[in-house]
Amino acid sequence: MQNLPILERRRIEAMILKHVLDVITERSGRAEAEMVIGETCSRSAIEQGQALASDLGHTPDLSDFATILPNWTKEDALEMEVLVTEPDRMEFNVTRCRYAEMYREMGLGDIGHLLSCNRDGDFCVGYNPQIELTRTQTLMKGASHCDFRYKMAK
Repeated sequence: MQNLPILERRRIEAMILKHVLDVITERSGRAEAEMVIGETCSRSAIEQGQALASDLGHTPDLSDFATILPNWTKEDALEMEVLVTEPDRMEFNVTRCRYAEMYREMGLGDIGHLLSCNRDGDFCVGYNPQIELTRTQTLMKGASHCDFRYKMAK
């Protein structure tokens, strides 16, 4: 599964989580279903961050993060405009997101933020909690681009 592009992994996860969403919605309501899906994806993202950090053998910084960023962009999954890449700061805009497109095609566009977007900050919790993500808009929510602004906490 590690060699599988993340876009394809998210597609497989979404196919299963769609059914989980439906079952929980039927039993406990939509709000509960979305909370469970959100928490599940959050835990997964933190675990993934921890695993990638442990592979390094040192506490990762944003230079390390820049090195692994292609994992998420494989197969043109994201089109990006890189603004800054420094050890303590990385900024870029995503101008096309195939993750968002895929979730919409699957009929899951309304929870795409739970399946992918919210994972971005949670990944940092596991990878290095000193990495802070600020993002004010996403393509998933209808903006013209996603504005990713990462920095190392002082």
